[in-house]
Amino acid sequence: MLRNLMLVGAAVVAASIGIPALHNADPDLLPGLADAALGRGAAQDVPELAMLASPAEVATSRRVRLEPDGRGHFIGDFRMNGRSVEAMIDTGASVVAINATTARRIGVTVSPADFRQSVNTANGTIKAAPATLSRLEIGGIVVRDVQAVVLDDKALSGTLIGMSFLNGLRRFQVEDGRLLLEQ
Repeated sequence: MLRNLMLVGAAVVAASIGIPALHNADPDLLPGLADAALGRGAAQDVPELAMLASPAEVATSRRVRLEPDGRGHFIGDFRMNGRSVEAMIDTGASVVAINATTARRIGVTVSPADFRQSVNTANGTIKAAPATLSRLEIGGIVVRDVQAVVLDDKALSGTLIGMSFLNGLRRFQVEDGRLLLEQ
């Protein structure tokens, strides 16, 4: 009981001086944290460091979990510049890649002269037009000003979500076969 009170006291002190004590607190642990901190549950069921989580950090955490498709790819319904686009997560892609048809649909304008950037793909080196997506979303996750490339429709049939989006997240990882995206 005394240990729990000391941990709660440390959390109060940290919160009052504005120092977040734990950056990756799991909001799913919050009900157990309160009970353990008040001595109503088994303290060993809750990681001790999680008791020091700042409520402000936990409240701003946004998570999306994606199930793999039949081929093991993680595909989600994204919103690009406010328009719905189905896309596949590709951690091997440096930036988000969209084809010219999708670019037009989401309000990204490119001209033939814009296709001056060389990009390496699984099918070789091709020309692409650099672009910026003002807003890329999935679930409650929003990343602004995301670097992208526009490819010819023949070079890319779908949309790939690359590292220019994923680097805007707090973390992304595969857990229990599902892809977790967290902001």
